[in-house]
Amino acid sequence: MACSSSQDPYQQTSAALGEQVIYQAHQQWQASNQQLASSAQAFCQAEQSLEQTRADFLQAQHAWAALQPLLIGPLNEGNRAWQVQFWPDKKNLVARQVKQFLKANPEHTLADVQSGSVVVQGLSAYEYLLFDQDVDFTEASHKQRYCPLLQQIAVNQQQLADDVISQWQGNEGMLAQLTEFPNQRYAEPLEALTAILQAQVISLDGLKKKLGTPLGRSEKDSVQPHQAQSWRSQASLNNLSAELSSALALWQGVDQHALRSLLGAEHADLIKQIDAAYLQAQNELAAFKQPLTVLLGDEQQRQALFKLYESFDRVHRLHEDELTLALGVQLGFNANDGD
Repeated sequence: MACSSSQDPYQQTSAALGEQVIYQAHQQWQASNQQLASSAQAFCQAEQSLEQTRADFLQAQHAWAALQPLLIGPLNEGNRAWQVQFWPDKKNLVARQVKQFLKANPEHTLADVQSGSVVVQGLSAYEYLLFDQDVDFTEASHKQRYCPLLQQIAVNQQQLADDVISQWQGNEGMLAQLTEFPNQRYAEPLEALTAILQAQVISLDGLKKKLGTPLGRSEKDSVQPHQAQSWRSQASLNNLSAELSSALALWQGVDQHALRSLLGAEHADLIKQIDAAYLQAQNELAAFKQPLTVLLGDEQQRQALFKLYESFDRVHRLHEDELTLALGVQLGFNANDGD
């Protein structure tokens, strides 16, 4: 889609970020779910290894993590995000509800999955099936019991992604609504940029929660490894990295159209601060070479994780407080507030 000829920098930025950052990430997420559906079928028909099936899941999970700072429009509506991933799971509901669902629906269909709890519909349940010690796919009885659900979750995710992408397309789709104004969703470009920035800020706040919860920041300094977002697949830090990279993509943008480029010369110091904060957080995150659950058991590494948390906090605060002020943006309610 061609960008509008308008010279309004807010409109140009909204259109560019919409097409080249946000929509592209949605397409990558859709592709990962198409692969997930093919992967589950191949595995259950004994045409693919468990190792490859796990790798395909990790890719889908990574693509979903990358979408977190970009959750505007269709994915942010209709409870869809919960249908993709259930977290936080403070009471191990994923394991319990998968077991309860299979007991109540031994001959379940895709319709049973889609009409059931969101806990069994998405990636968290898929991760449980592939990685939990209670499930052993090398046993024929386990494969027979769990494979139908594995396939149905994958198909459900593919259908959900296809539905979301369809709502991005067309003359009145989400991509058009980030490009031409006014429209049914946004009266002006500033409104669209406000939605983009709000999604980014909520995600950056969520990064702190995803690291701080297993670190035990709110539980009297007691580590909680099973509260990590992807503890079964040991992909927690990799997914945090994907999320941080997408937040950075909104800041840096493409072809001179970015949140960063909307700031004038009078905000040169703020630009330097945000650039430096992202770089520090990325470098600290990249320095960890072991899974989060392992790092939590090492006091020295745990202190380094606290330092990473502070770096996440700095990136978040610079956006929520300083960047919004500089851009003249007023953020609305943050669903993470008060958690």
